[in-house]
Amino acid sequence: MSKFVIGIDLGTTNSVLAYADLGTEKPDVQLLEIPQLVAAGVVEPRSSLPSFLYLPPPGEAESPAYAMPGAAPAGYVVGEIARRLSAENPTRSVAAAKSWLCHSKVDRHQPILPWQAPAEVAKVSPVTASRRYLEHLVSIWSEKFPDAPLAEQIVVLTVPASFDAAARELTREAALAAGLPANLILLEEPQAAVYAWLTSMGERWRRSVKVGESLLVCDVGGGTSDFTLVGVAEENGELVLRRIAVGNHLLVGGDNMDLALAFHASEEFAKKNVKLDPWQSVSLWHMCRQAKEALLAPGGAETHPLSVLGRGSKLIGGTVSIDLEKQSAAQLLLEGFFPKCSASDRPQKRRMSGFQEIGLPFESDTAVTRHLAAFLTAHGSNGQPVRPSHVLFNGGVFKSPIFRDRLMEVIGEWSPDAPPRVLDGVHDLDHSVARGAAYYGWAKLHGGVRIRGGTARSYYVGIESSGLAIPGQPRPLRALCVVPFGMEEGNTADVPSGEIGLVVGEQATFRFFSSATRKQDAVGELVTHWSDDEIAETDSLETMLAREESMDDDYVPVKFQSHITELGVFELWCVGTKNQSRWKLEFSVRDDAEN
Repeated sequence: MSKFVIGIDLGTTNSVLAYADLGTEKPDVQLLEIPQLVAAGVVEPRSSLPSFLYLPPPGEAESPAYAMPGAAPAGYVVGEIARRLSAENPTRSVAAAKSWLCHSKVDRHQPILPWQAPAEVAKVSPVTASRRYLEHLVSIWSEKFPDAPLAEQIVVLTVPASFDAAARELTREAALAAGLPANLILLEEPQAAVYAWLTSMGERWRRSVKVGESLLVCDVGGGTSDFTLVGVAEENGELVLRRIAVGNHLLVGGDNMDLALAFHASEEFAKKNVKLDPWQSVSLWHMCRQAKEALLAPGGAETHPLSVLGRGSKLIGGTVSIDLEKQSAAQLLLEGFFPKCSASDRPQKRRMSGFQEIGLPFESDTAVTRHLAAFLTAHGSNGQPVRPSHVLFNGGVFKSPIFRDRLMEVIGEWSPDAPPRVLDGVHDLDHSVARGAAYYGWAKLHGGVRIRGGTARSYYVGIESSGLAIPGQPRPLRALCVVPFGMEEGNTADVPSGEIGLVVGEQATFRFFSSATRKQDAVGELVTHWSDDEIAETDSLETMLAREESMDDDYVPVKFQSHITELGVFELWCVGTKNQSRWKLEFSVRDDAEN
């Protein structure tokens, strides 16, 4: 039934749609031009849709100036016009919704965005904001291909490698609400970037790498930093790619850079005796995003003006302006986010109070280089870091050559005898993730190079130990490995263990854990002690499992059976040891390929 495979990059800053005809002998990936409002009443096609949502006030919301041709005003606008309005009306603008999707400390179904907006603003949830961007893409696709509804196509939607199960499930929820098919595939963004590189290179990729080498995908986007290691191996005389490791969730990226520039700019305003209020500060944050792109792009200007509308009694009706200098901005961001460091350095544990106003739990240490050093060492051996032979850049931050050059300089100093090289070929940082996702979907059906490796983490369930209760202290918790590192999709594993008591017939909390570094744990291994760096808890699952009428107790003995479906969904089956009754707990845990 499907005519196309569609790759969608739902980005923190920009969203892109690419597609390939399934009827061709070779994948021919194309970009969908996305018509959108760029100003009131002005529609232009762009290759990407800025992931911004503007919520106009009631009187303004009904204006036809905010409606796409042939459509009634929807009460909101997305895309380029929303991005431009974000600096003018920050309290009615939603940005970085994708970052909020992985913020487990807030209810991501509740209308909380724009964050800290006044009460009169009708807010939306992070899930709803993500849905709006996808709905626009679905609408544009339907106009271009009316005979090929998007819901009937094969759709590959990308997510950060560091997204946990809850964030991926929320992304999936937004996608289904927007009209994407129920069997949509989730693919990690760093791996999508590798697939895009494979697409551009064709068979020439086999001459760019050799057996035993490793590829570091360094993906720094608007909201997150993701690291992935891919190894080059040989099977039956052919080169193959295997995913070796993925990094932990790191909420540091372009948004943090914009905040840092805004903080710097506020100090410059202070020199003019202008103290910015919260409204002006958020507006300045949005303006600094545009300033960063203008100053640090190849051939960018030497200065960029920043102006804030007057808010005090002496400034009403006027503006206050400063010029942000390219050299000072570059120095600030290089030393703050890509400082030189040794391979033994680690992220510093401290609170960055200057970033608390926006509400997102950013990393306390913004140094991407130190996080990278920790990642390479965690997946090395004998205390020595992995020394990758090649680097593939991805993410909008690396559109500026100063960041690419600095990162290569730092990694080169870690391996002076064999410094890594940037992969050959053309690297399209704006569209590679969507292109790679479309290629992956095509190759999945027609055959082609695919990155192998199974699950990128080991997964555990929390088992509360029995024993005497101690006042004020919870019973000790143990972690039972139910999915070992590298378990392939389509496989099932019986989990060896003693009988486990399963609570049925009442609401209960089931705790799940994962580890990207404990690759040696076999299924059924019971871990009694661990550090936060080894095993991290994912979002708990709160549910009530049905109790059968024949059961006299709400506490039944079970054994576990884990299964990874072909779509990468982790199913944990609880099988009764007395009557073979079965209960299923389901998580989307795919970290390395489709979900």
